[in-house]
Amino acid sequence: MGDRLVVGISSDQLNFSKKGRNPVYPLRSRMNILHAIKYVDQVFVEESLDLKREYIIEHQADILVMGDDWTGKFEEFRDICEVKYLRRTPSISTTEIIEVIKDI
Repeated sequence: MGDRLVVGISSDQLNFSKKGRNPVYPLRSRMNILHAIKYVDQVFVEESLDLKREYIIEHQADILVMGDDWTGKFEEFRDICEVKYLRRTPSISTTEIIEVIKDI
């Protein structure tokens, strides 16, 4: 979809505010995982959903890509970038990871 990939990763506090629980992996671990992916050019921490517009502008994003569980929630940004929603990968979610861990 583009020539560079910049990934915003939710801070632990933002994750807690959205989901009511802490992430399975702490921020530093999640950032290390993303940095290890050769297609990722840059990773930054998202502290607030209210700052999404500022993040898009700061990182000069032409396209905002979100999982389809967010469909329709970011249409307000179509004035500054294209907004795409991708189908989520089945069985790849924190909830499913937690279930697998509980069964071990």
